[in-house]
Amino acid sequence: MENSQGFVQHITAKSENYSQWYIDVILRAELADYSPVRGCMVIRPYGFGIWENIKELLDRRFKATGHKNAYFPLFIPESFLAKEAEHVEGFAPEVAWVTRAGNEELAEPLVVRPTSETIIGHMYSKWISSWRDLPVLINQWANVVRWEKTTRLFLRTSEFLWQEGHTCHRTQEEAEEETLKMLDVYRSFLTEDLAIPVLAGKKTEREKFAGAITTYCVEALMTDGRALQAGTSHNLGQNFAKVFDISFLDKDNQLKYVWQTSWGVSTRLIGGIIMVHGDERGLALPPRIAPIQVIVVPIMPPSSEETVLNVARDVVERLEKICRVELDSRDEYSPGWKFNEWELKGVPIRLEIGPRDIKAGKVVLVRRDTGEKTDVPMENLEDAVIDMLNSVQEGLYARAKRFMDENTHVTNDYGKFKAIIEEERGLIFAPWCGSQECEVSVKAETGATIRCIPMNACSKPGKCIHCGDDSTDWVYFAKAY
Repeated sequence: MENSQGFVQHITAKSENYSQWYIDVILRAELADYSPVRGCMVIRPYGFGIWENIKELLDRRFKATGHKNAYFPLFIPESFLAKEAEHVEGFAPEVAWVTRAGNEELAEPLVVRPTSETIIGHMYSKWISSWRDLPVLINQWANVVRWEKTTRLFLRTSEFLWQEGHTCHRTQEEAEEETLKMLDVYRSFLTEDLAIPVLAGKKTEREKFAGAITTYCVEALMTDGRALQAGTSHNLGQNFAKVFDISFLDKDNQLKYVWQTSWGVSTRLIGGIIMVHGDERGLALPPRIAPIQVIVVPIMPPSSEETVLNVARDVVERLEKICRVELDSRDEYSPGWKFNEWELKGVPIRLEIGPRDIKAGKVVLVRRDTGEKTDVPMENLEDAVIDMLNSVQEGLYARAKRFMDENTHVTNDYGKFKAIIEEERGLIFAPWCGSQECEVSVKAETGATIRCIPMNACSKPGKCIHCGDDSTDWVYFAKAY
């Protein structure tokens, strides 16, 4: 930040250099900073406040669907990861290893947790013996390490925070029901709490989670036209159950393997929030996850400083009962500097109050999303703030949904497909024959991948966008993060 004579430091124009704008917003809104460890990040208090609100809102949804939290070790024996061949192959390039402790070489190397299916599977094999022990519905909030070659703050870091749910069920049908239930938890959380519209669907065989039978996902569209995988829910079938002998005596007195699921979202959601809602002035945070929902900025000429501050403190005391509010009473910065800073930080509502407002018995509310100013009588303050917070939340979603709709294209012509990917980006809804060869070729030739096969897949006939054979599905393609 500059001194009191200037304004908040310039951020690169979003329209000029999207990648640099993204980094500028993170650094200058004090969400995160670079760690001395390559590929890792330090999440600063304001950024962690967003994560805490995400965690609280999601955790509430998990518990409402019967899940409980637990914690499992960060270190996993090498032999555990090696037991599930597809799983180890999928994660091998990203695994960090511990081979030494103090001055001694470890008898068995340890994996630093990239995901927890194996260690949790081992524990479940000890805890489950009867159908009466099922279902097991456990979630953990944790950090994981995946040694990424190319990193970007929040979107892809070598260490990140996430939640991972791991459940066990009696039947295949119950596991599939759970997988889809949690996908819908993510969909509703993203749309209702993060104000991010998403596509829900199934990943292709090539894109599914290593070791899963089926992977479902929610995909969001960023304002640079790239897609972001915002959450995944996996039906693991009995793959891990057979490897780790998670078996139970069923009602018919037969020994059977459980059916498992796993599902997760991570701190990359914060990157999604920045890119979906941010603008040339910086962040624009949905009220439900904003660390500060209302910032009170007193306008204090020297002659009335004490009077204005006292009224501003009263306003904060009233609003503390209904929202997350803070008072910016710093006297080393001008009101204009503060306005600029809190806009950069994306606070949904700015409340201005000065001597004239006090005399008129009102305050001024300013919306971060539209910049609209509203005079509000003091007696209507609480109701007006609640209404405006709801309106900002709805407005951000409507704006993001409009962008997604306007940037979703439908074509079965490969020439047009390539032109859209190259010149416009966005999502492309197109027919696909179901072959991995075409999927790989499209990616090699255009950089676009199949983001998902939508839940209510289009049944109309078509010819594959790449090879021209009869299509099995219409799917969404996009370049992605």
